[in-house]
Amino acid sequence: QVQLVESGGGLVQPGGSLRLSCAASGTIFSINAMGWYRQGPGKEREFFAAITSGGSTNYVDSAKGRFTISRDNAKDTVYLQMNSLKPEDTAVYYCNAIIQSTMYGPLYNYWGQGTQVTVSS
Repeated sequence: QVQLVESGGGLVQPGGSLRLSCAASGTIFSINAMGWYRQGPGKEREFFAAITSGGSTNYVDSAKGRFTISRDNAKDTVYLQMNSLKPEDTAVYYCNAIIQSTMYGPLYNYWGQGTQVTVSS
């Protein structure tokens, strides 16, 4: 079994910063891409940012310039540094990872439970 556990969400004022973390645990042979999705109030879950095991990153346009995704492969952890937060960034942020549990096993897509980020004065 594999689990993704997120942390770091909360309430922050506009212009503030938060750092989200997501740690993978369990039976892990390798982790391919890791990323973040978000779901705003009344909206569908949408892709936000991703990073490969080699460090290549991809962002949705609204994340570029304010948010930075990074990962620590030794800790099986992905981070999302969020700066200059705006009220429209309010959402539940979900961690996602593509994980292989054994050397010759298949890749599976795993999700965290989500962490709430609220940007409000």
